[in-house]
Amino acid sequence: MLVTDVRARILRVLTALTWMAGALALITAGLWLAQRQIVYLPDRGVPTAPDDVEIRTAETLDGIVHQVWLVPAEGEPVARVLVFNGNAGNKADRLPLARNLAVEGMEVVLFDYRGYGGTAGSPTEEGLGTDAETLAEIVSDSPLPVVFFGESLGGGVATGLAARLPPDALVLRSPFTSLGDMARVHYPLVPSFLIRDRYPIEDQIATIAVPILVVLGTSDSIVPPALSRRVFEAASAPKEIVEMEGMDHNDPGLSSGVQLTATVRGFLERAGLVSP
Repeated sequence: MLVTDVRARILRVLTALTWMAGALALITAGLWLAQRQIVYLPDRGVPTAPDDVEIRTAETLDGIVHQVWLVPAEGEPVARVLVFNGNAGNKADRLPLARNLAVEGMEVVLFDYRGYGGTAGSPTEEGLGTDAETLAEIVSDSPLPVVFFGESLGGGVATGLAARLPPDALVLRSPFTSLGDMARVHYPLVPSFLIRDRYPIEDQIATIAVPILVVLGTSDSIVPPALSRRVFEAASAPKEIVEMEGMDHNDPGLSSGVQLTATVRGFLERAGLVSP
């Protein structure tokens, strides 16, 4: 083979490798930039508060103003629940949950993360943590036991806050171990180093010394039940797990139903936080 042929072949290989490296770099950059649009699915519309809801405002240290709803308990309140939403919708979607918790005697605090429900800003793990810490002030003015209720991604927000500012109890509905583990389930080809937000629930929950309840659906197609069970296993505090047979992630029975809210009430009674 002539030297010129060898050189030409090497040049073609180097050119192909250069194109492949460029394409990989573009894909990597796209994943890095677009992943938060995949993780966070906000309804940005401004929800209308029901007439019986008390409206409060709270402002974070970085200037994000939140409109907060305090949904009253039916009868004498026994606890105050701060709800940390999942990754989609806005606080109005959590009204069915709040109403059923209210039937069980709980005041419920609903709010939207930054970028959701007309709230300014864009969602990130750090930003949601800042929102959560500010909203904790809303519940601190109550003599009632304070419960953090985190659903799905909100479980990461609630757990992160509970590790810094422990509530009286922590309820996690469909929690995952970490966002990296979730990415490996749904996007197995995405390298873990590209995951910008982490939500390391499995690591953090072992440091929380309050009663913990984990609720999962056995047919959850978004958060694998095995990940929720690992969260429960990692918890070192007094803990309970409830598995709702045949329930998928967004089934009303799992997200807001009376079985769920009665389970929360029973858990608080067994923890000695409210009277039977």
